Amino acid sequence: MEPDLFTAAAEERQEKDPAASPLAVRMRPRTLDEVVGQQHLLKPGSPLRRLVGEGSGGPAGPSSVILWGPPGIGKTTLAYVVSKATNKRFVELSAITAGVKEVRAVIDGARRASGGFGKETVLFLDEIHRFSKAQQDSLLPAVENRWVTLIAATTENPYFSVISPLLSRSLLLTLEPLTDDDVRGLLRRALTDERGLADAVTLPEDTESHLLRIAGGDARRALTALEAAAGAALDKGEAEIGLTTLEETVDRAAVKYDRDGDQHYDVASALIKSIRGSDVDAALHYLARMIEAGEDPRFIARRLMISASEDIGLADPNALPIAVAAAQAVAMIGFPEAALTLSHATIALALAPKSNSATTAIGAAMADVRAGLAGSVPPHLRDGHYKGAAKLGHAQGYVYPHDLPEGIAAQQYAPDAIKDREYYSPTRHGAETRYADAVEWTRKHLGRRRS
Repeated sequence: MEPDLFTAAAEERQEKDPAASPLAVRMRPRTLDEVVGQQHLLKPGSPLRRLVGEGSGGPAGPSSVILWGPPGIGKTTLAYVVSKATNKRFVELSAITAGVKEVRAVIDGARRASGGFGKETVLFLDEIHRFSKAQQDSLLPAVENRWVTLIAATTENPYFSVISPLLSRSLLLTLEPLTDDDVRGLLRRALTDERGLADAVTLPEDTESHLLRIAGGDARRALTALEAAAGAALDKGEAEIGLTTLEETVDRAAVKYDRDGDQHYDVASALIKSIRGSDVDAALHYLARMIEAGEDPRFIARRLMISASEDIGLADPNALPIAVAAAQAVAMIGFPEAALTLSHATIALALAPKSNSATTAIGAAMADVRAGLAGSVPPHLRDGHYKGAAKLGHAQGYVYPHDLPEGIAAQQYAPDAIKDREYYSPTRHGAETRYADAVEWTRKHLGRRRS
């Protein structure tokens, strides 16, 4: 960052009084080795390593980069580390407040620094997606001629929010969501580090678990909540951040739910049984409990897909496509937006007409197979494409249904052992009425009668 009198004074105050800065600011990594998560971007020789001066240099200079990822996973942190570690001139702009005038001023300053002092400039531009096309165009000459090395950060898909010429002149680095273990490590470091809370309070396991659920993979949110709860505990004269104190501080109750214990299965079971019972409100309640407890959205989506076939089936043939689409969307977007998709699917399934005929049909068929009722495939259904098949009687006498006016051939399809079995018993709920009519008609034309 460009040093000035006020910045220097602020940094001096922060050094003398750490509490003058938020905990999330104080705990920012000072080197790339202290960065939590994003290890796929921090390997030797990576663009970020080269930006901080690691590597042999030479004719291949560091590339401009665009950092893409959701809030709170380290985009600004990585830029901050570069600003501290590099011996280059570092300038920071925000697309929220800056415009073409400020960009041109930075570029002019970079050209002067390069020509007069041989000093390279790194420009960190936060929220680049907020720049218009014309504003982004103003960066192109500087990036193309490497008057500045650009680090741009965005929470929106850069293929839609960043102009193609700028994308082609930069490396796109995708940041991955932080895991609970990543955030847990950061919280524990903040509790003990001198820059953080310096062992002033402790964090019991149940409070830590709830704090991780609140954070949802957002490091900044986790540290902000920790600082608020620690302040509340110290004001009470307590050396431990209790769960009640955390709840009071962040105004969010801890959901009594253990993702690895009985509650995990009990609440999941209640969700599916509420959908089966068509109680949409109860189903939404249990869904909300799972979401608030930090349940893996993919687990919820898998349960909904099972429910679509197990409890709805052909009564609403659209139920399974809706559940599958929800699972695909959840895998692509994740929380918090995935809550909307899961709600969409849960409501649709709960209000759909119900039929377990697909479940009972395959269950009955599998029970017969396990009991040994299999038998030989009727000769006329066997494969007749290989040499000698005709001599064995295979495929002889088979009637091709498409040759008949009604498209159905009255011939034996099942083995002798189960030729009179009827596994599918359709309901007349919803769209399955059509299938009930169809199965009655086909069995009649196959020469079979319902037993």
